[in-house]
Amino acid sequence: MHPAGPGRTEVISAATLRVLLVEDDDGDAFLFEELLSMSDLDVAVARERTVTAAEARLPGDVACVVLDLGLPDADGLAALHRLREAAPGVPMLVLTGLSDTARGLEAVAAGAQDYLVKGRVDGELLARSIRYAVERQRAESVQAQLTAASLAAEENARLERGLLPRPLVSDARVSVATGYRPGRERALLGGDFYDVVEASDGTLHMLVGDVCGHDPDAAALGVCLRIAWRTLVLGGPAGDTLFSTLEEVLVHERVSEEIFATACMVSVTPDRQRAIARVAGHPLPILVPGDGDGDGDAAGARELPGPPRRPPLGIGAGLGWEPVAVALPAAWRLVLYTDGLIEGRTGAGPERLGVRRLVELVGAGSGHEESGRALIDRLIGTAERLNGGDLTDDVAVLAVTARP
Repeated sequence: MHPAGPGRTEVISAATLRVLLVEDDDGDAFLFEELLSMSDLDVAVARERTVTAAEARLPGDVACVVLDLGLPDADGLAALHRLREAAPGVPMLVLTGLSDTARGLEAVAAGAQDYLVKGRVDGELLARSIRYAVERQRAESVQAQLTAASLAAEENARLERGLLPRPLVSDARVSVATGYRPGRERALLGGDFYDVVEASDGTLHMLVGDVCGHDPDAAALGVCLRIAWRTLVLGGPAGDTLFSTLEEVLVHERVSEEIFATACMVSVTPDRQRAIARVAGHPLPILVPGDGDGDGDAAGARELPGPPRRPPLGIGAGLGWEPVAVALPAAWRLVLYTDGLIEGRTGAGPERLGVRRLVELVGAGSGHEESGRALIDRLIGTAERLNGGDLTDDVAVLAVTARP
C-alpha cells in the first residue's frame, strides 16, 4: 500500500474492497493507511480532501466511506448528511477527535454505521470496523428490500382477495363452494373468473369464464367482466343479450384485438327444477344427480347438453349464443370449471386429463355426501398429481348444490 500524497485522489492499492477516505489532514491520512496496511483486510483506498470532491466521486464503486467530521467545506453532521444524500447505499464511518465522541454518537444516530476516535484505533480495529460497516449496510439493504417486497405482496394479496367474488345467495336450499388456482407464480388472481348471484325473483345465476393469457392484464379484464356480469344480472332479466353486452365490454377494455374470453353461464329457475345454459367457447358444466335420483350417488355425473354454436367472447362476430334448457332432478349439483383443470397431463406422454376423465373423477365421489369443497379439492389435487406438479394454467371451479 502506498500513501496518497497531497492532491492525490487515485486508488492507491489494487484490491477487492474500495474505501474512500475523506480527510484533509495529511498526517491523519498517512496514519489511516499505515494502520490498514498492518491489518488482514484486503482494501483499495482513495482519498479526497473535501466533501465536494467526495460527492463527485460517489457512489461509484466505493464500498465504504471513512469521514472526518472536521473538513474545510463542511463541519460535523453537515458533511455526513451531504455524503449520505450523494450515496445513500454506501456505509459510512466517522472519525472524531478525543474531545468529540459526543459528535460521533450523534453521527451514528444520523445514519453512520460507527465512529472511531483518532489516536485510539489500531489496524485490526479499523479493519474490523470497515468490514462490519459494509456487512451491516448490506444486511440492512437486504432487509429493507425484503420488507418492501413483503409489504407489496401483502398489499397485492389484499387487493386480489378483495377482487375475488363473494357468492350472493340467500336460498337455504343452495350451497356454493369455489376453488381457485392462478397460473402465475406468487399470484392470487389470474385471468379466470367466476360468480354466483341469486336475483330478486329467485333465479340463481352462476358464471365461470377464462380470459386468454396469464398476465395482470388478463386478471384485470377477468375482474371487469365478472363485475359487469353481476351488475347486469342484478340490474334486470339475464336474457339473450347478456353475452353480447359482455362482449362489448371486453372489446372496449381489452389491451389488444387478439384478446378473447370464454364463458359459461347457467341460470336456474326459482323452483330449482330447470336450468338454462349459455356457453361461449367454454367447457360444459357437469351435472351430478342427488339422493333419490338414480342410485343416489354421483355415478350419474354427466355433461349438460350444449348449443350447436359456441364462439368465445371477443370473436363472436355476431353469431350469438343460443340458450339450452335442461330439466334438473329434485336434488342436484352443478360443477362449472375452466379448462386449466382438464389441460394438465396424465403422465410423461402428451395425453391430457380431458373432459371424459374429469366426468369420471366427479362420478367417482360419494355423491352429495361429499361436500362441494371436498369435491373441488379432490379434483384439483388429482389433476395436479396426475400432472406431476402444479397446473400451469389458471383454474376456477364452482360446485353449486341444491337440495329439496
